[in-house]
Amino acid sequence: MVQALHSQARPTHLIREEIKKSTLPQAELARLYSGTRQTIRKWQDRDSPDDGPHCPKTLKTTLTPEQELVVIELRKTLMLPTDDLLAVTREFINPAVLRAGLGRCLRRHGVSSLLELATWETDKPVTKKSFKDYEPGFLHMYIKYLPQMPAETERRYQSDSSSTDFLIKLNNACPITIVELLTDNGRQFTDRFTSKKKDPEAGDRMPSGKHALDVLCQQLVIEHRLIPPRHPQTNGMVERFNGRISEVVNQTRFASKDELESTLRIYLKIYNHNIPQRALNNETPIQSMKKWQAKKPELFVKRVYEQAGLYRYKVLAFLTQVQYKHVPQNRACNPAL
Repeated sequence: MVQALHSQARPTHLIREEIKKSTLPQAELARLYSGTRQTIRKWQDRDSPDDGPHCPKTLKTTLTPEQELVVIELRKTLMLPTDDLLAVTREFINPAVLRAGLGRCLRRHGVSSLLELATWETDKPVTKKSFKDYEPGFLHMYIKYLPQMPAETERRYQSDSSSTDFLIKLNNACPITIVELLTDNGRQFTDRFTSKKKDPEAGDRMPSGKHALDVLCQQLVIEHRLIPPRHPQTNGMVERFNGRISEVVNQTRFASKDELESTLRIYLKIYNHNIPQRALNNETPIQSMKKWQAKKPELFVKRVYEQAGLYRYKVLAFLTQVQYKHVPQNRACNPAL
């Protein structure tokens, strides 16, 4: 028999069994085993010589057992990160729940690690690297290819014209003065590192330094920076956001292009206004932006509006849509989670 807890405790489980079976008086047993009569009486009255659990029989938790079941099902079904799950739990299940309490709940039910829930396997060690802190105005841009919809004749691809069109729209809508832009070395963003070798399909592409996006950045007084070749982790922030978009797209069936775009727009609003981010001290991006605007208003050209409660029913509709259109599949889990 192996003692469940405190294997080095006095008396051990073997001595406890002897105490329970012995017919000697309690005072004599106390002298024999160098204990007290209260200890002898305790183990004689117990049904088992093993240590019992130290947690209270009734846990004082904020979430009720029914609410915990809902939270655990959301965790398993939607594979939500803890911060996202905390936002959903506070909005729709229990507004008083704390992040620490939610973490204990996930550990009790064995779903605290998304890596263990997903079928993600790798021999490479998982390392977390921090990004340098910048003031608002430093943006990352990258490509995210969306699936082809039934009504589309071909997939949509990004070109230099779509990159410039996006930057123009972003510059008009963004409340921050854009100072720097970080992209990779793709043809959609620059030709400064385009191969000089003859390309049968694209022709002879010589680096000119006059790419449409480079020219636009000069006109908008934006420094266009490029990541080192073959180092996509340098642009890891936007890569991580694209991973979130992939999770939404991969677990949802879309009937049309309009339905796909509507879902992505709703998720964008949810992400900005409703989901606290651990990297932002558990604040939503809009809340963090408002603090920056109060701290350094000279960095902003427009007022930042927080619309935290505006999308309550859209959030619920979005989660319901994702849950009931879930496509079971073995998908990799992002180590950054």
